[in-house]
Formats: sequence, structure tokens, C-alpha cells
Amino acid sequence: MAPGVELGFAAAAEGPGGAWRLHSTYFPSKVGGRPAWLGEAGLPGPAALRCGRCQQPCAFLLQLYAPLPGRADAFHRTLFVFACRGASCYGLAGPGGPFRVFRSQLPRRNDTYPEEPPPEEPPPGPAPAPPRRLGSGAALCRVCGCLGPRCCGRCRRAAYCGPEHQALDWRRGHRRSCGQHAAGDDLANAIPEHNEFLFPEYEILIEPEEPEFPADTTDDEQGAGDTSKDAKEQEELGAAGTADQAFQSLDEEALEAMAKHETAEEKIFQMFKKRVAAEPEQIIRYCRGGEGPLWVSGENRPEEKDIPNCVCGAKRIFEFQIMPQLLNHLQVDSLGESIDWGTLVVYTCADSCGGESEYLEEFIWKQDYSMGCTL
Repeated sequence: MAPGVELGFAAAAEGPGGAWRLHSTYFPSKVGGRPAWLGEAGLPGPAALRCGRCQQPCAFLLQLYAPLPGRADAFHRTLFVFACRGASCYGLAGPGGPFRVFRSQLPRRNDTYPEEPPPEEPPPGPAPAPPRRLGSGAALCRVCGCLGPRCCGRCRRAAYCGPEHQALDWRRGHRRSCGQHAAGDDLANAIPEHNEFLFPEYEILIEPEEPEFPADTTDDEQGAGDTSKDAKEQEELGAAGTADQAFQSLDEEALEAMAKHETAEEKIFQMFKKRVAAEPEQIIRYCRGGEGPLWVSGENRPEEKDIPNCVCGAKRIFEFQIMPQLLNHLQVDSLGESIDWGTLVVYTCADSCGGESEYLEEFIWKQDYSMGCTL
């Protein structure tokens, strides 16, 4: 039986230190902040995390904990999505561009985590500061939490993914603290929890999607048919009553084709809105190997040839999609250009190949709304 759809919702971490569940030890699904890395070896380097359009560092967008039942080598498995902070990079739909997706997986017995499930109660004491290093010794960027091979030339303790974040941290206060404290002063070297580069942080709560009742589907199909009929009648009346020179000059077959295209697009978008309306706050739809993505448009859908095979040679399959409702939580609205999408669709290796010492890049497709269709 095909797996059902699971929905993800953004939830604020509640209370002082409530973000304890968002640390790597607890295998979180989350939005924003710094990535809670799963495997501690083979992290994607700075070059792999740059925007495909402007070449600036991408910010961590979200991660999903998605283990594969029955797969000993993927007992722990997490997908990481990164996104560019530059609004001008979102003008084009299609593959890659301002996004990067990586997958990490581990067997139950590994060098990083105990075999027993993590505790369900918060740890004693204050919440720990963002880590400066992983247990493997890999240094992390003070700004974004990604691999930090570059270090401050003055104090030699602050790590960065590149010159952009080193300059940002210098402006934010490192210029005042650099070299002023002893090497063992952990408090002085603590990394600030938040900065303007990071997206706001939320936990992702997962729930199964409730199936629709057959009566609802019938009513919706009837309603969609009525809407299309009304729209067609209004168009015919308008055309008959206002037969101006511009319309007379157009070929009737071209007009008919345009009308059919608009009607089909409207129907697809209405189906999208109807399906989402039952749970309007959903930010994730997950269904690996089952139901395909919920498209917002009939345009700019990838064909099979558009989705590259994995490096192992296996095909990639749909695993999850990121919904436009996530934008409401990211604080990215602006009067000019804004970060925007209709839906983001992630395809991953059907064999979920790879070992515990590497992060493998997967494929993401951005679909935008058709003209005139927005939530």
C-alpha cells in the first residue's frame, strides 16, 4: 500500500530553553536557526552551499528527520535545505538556483549517538550555546553554523565559512572581543544565538493528513465545474457585448486556446487551494515513494528527463515539498523584491545511497504561481 501524506507545521519553541529539542542529539525537524547536523563527517563545504545565481552563502532553511524503516544503514536520516538570502535570485523557476539540498544518514550503531532513543525531558541547567565545533573536531562558522575552514587571523579562535560571514561577525561585535580574553574563556568565546543572516527558528511538528470524504470531492468537482462554466459564460457575454477592434483582429482559434489554458490553470490552482484548505498552516507535505507533489500550476512542472539521476546511478523520486505558507514564518516580506515561491519540490535517491561519512546533494525544483493565481 502506498504511504500516506504527512504534513509538517511550524511551532515555536515554548518557554525558557524550550529549543532543547532542536539540537542534534534529539534528531529534530526544524526551520531556521543553524543546522542541527546529523553526521559529523563529510559536511558540505562553503563552495557547495553558495547560491547558484549570486554565489553568496546560502542560509539554512529547514531540515527533516526522515529515517527509512527496514533500512539498517538509514536508521537515522535527515534532509537539509539551504536557501539564498538575496530576493533577486528568486525570479526564475526551475531547478537548483538559490537552493541546495543535502542528505545524511547513519546506522543505529554509530560513533556519534547512543543506540538508545534520546530522553524526552529537557536536560538540566541552562540551554547550551551554539556549538563552535562538532564532536569530530570540525569547526563551525560563528554566523551560519556551517563548516568553518576559515579562522580569524587575529585571535585564531573564531571560525567562518568565508569572508562574507567573517566581515558580518566583525561588524556585529567580534572587533571588540577579538583577542581580549584567554583561550580557555568559553563564556567570552560564546556564539550569539541569533543574527540577521539566520531565518527565524521553529520546530516542525509532523501529523498525518486526514483523508477527504468522497462527498467533499464530489462537491468540489461540481463547484469547479460551475466556476469554469460561469467564467466561460461571462467571457462569452463580454466578448459579444464589447466586440472592439483589438479582439476582432485576433484569430478565433488563438482566443479559444488562450481561454482553455486559463481555465485549466484555474482548475489546477483551485484543486491546490482546496487540498490545502483543510490544514491551511501546513508548511511541509511529505510522501516518499507515494503520492506525488501538489502542484500550484500546470506550468513549469519537471519532466522525468529534468530530474537527474543520483551519483550512484539510481533515479530520484519525490520525497517532500515545501509549501508557500512557510514564507509567513520567515520574515522576508519587503516592498520591492521578496523571497518567494509557489512550491519547492525535493527529489532524492530512490536507493538512498551513501554511507555515514558523507553528505550527498539531492535535487530541488521551484515552481511559481501562474499569472493571476496567488493564495
